[in-house]
Amino acid sequence: MEKVLIVTGGSRGIGAATALLAAKQGYAVCVNYLRNQAAAQAVVNTIEEGGMPAIAVAADVASEDDVNHLFRAVDRQLGRVTALVNNASILEQQMRVEKMDTTRLSRIFATNVIGSFLCAREAIKRMSTKQGGSGGAIVNVSSVASRLGAPGEYIDYAASKGAIDSMTIGLSKEVADEGIRVNAVRPGFIYTDIHASGGEPNRVERVKHLLPMKRGGQASEVANAILWLLSDAASYTTGSFIEVAGGK
Repeated sequence: MEKVLIVTGGSRGIGAATALLAAKQGYAVCVNYLRNQAAAQAVVNTIEEGGMPAIAVAADVASEDDVNHLFRAVDRQLGRVTALVNNASILEQQMRVEKMDTTRLSRIFATNVIGSFLCAREAIKRMSTKQGGSGGAIVNVSSVASRLGAPGEYIDYAASKGAIDSMTIGLSKEVADEGIRVNAVRPGFIYTDIHASGGEPNRVERVKHLLPMKRGGQASEVANAILWLLSDAASYTTGSFIEVAGGK
């Protein structure tokens, strides 16, 4: 069976590292992106240079129409999806809860939670053995923030990842007998661009001394965990979480 992977938010950071590693492991890859077409295409070019097929597809996962477009594009160009990594998420300026408004909260939950649900929905339609599929695997990218709460910084982001944790547990049970495994990784303190969105690009450097391992993590280290969960090596693993947060 051809292995076809969609990575949402695949143009940078953990998403890009996951797309590149997946291609090395024999996946045809769709690199989803929101705005940075050049970065997404650079990931695609690297994959193609390695001999695997890849496409870049622009889609806002918070938009139902865009998600439908994303999956139809993969159907046409790569074939039936067998793996999904729900990686796309946003982080806003560090802020206490009493300063947050509805607009900010709606943006966070629309992308981080609703987007993951919409993508999972479309993946299940194509993967489920009850709907003519051959099975598959979904990995949700949560965050150690779902456990820690991110007080004084971005409780809204942490709460959205808490929702992803609940989704992972519930969905894993819902589709377990349809050939679909659903798991999650909880990264934390990883050197990626997302910290700049919170207003502190060097956040990992500030907090790394508080971690048991005394260092920040790399996107490739998260990608390794994701690819294990997607692989046949994890064939009896569903509803589970891998912490990639330096022991925090």
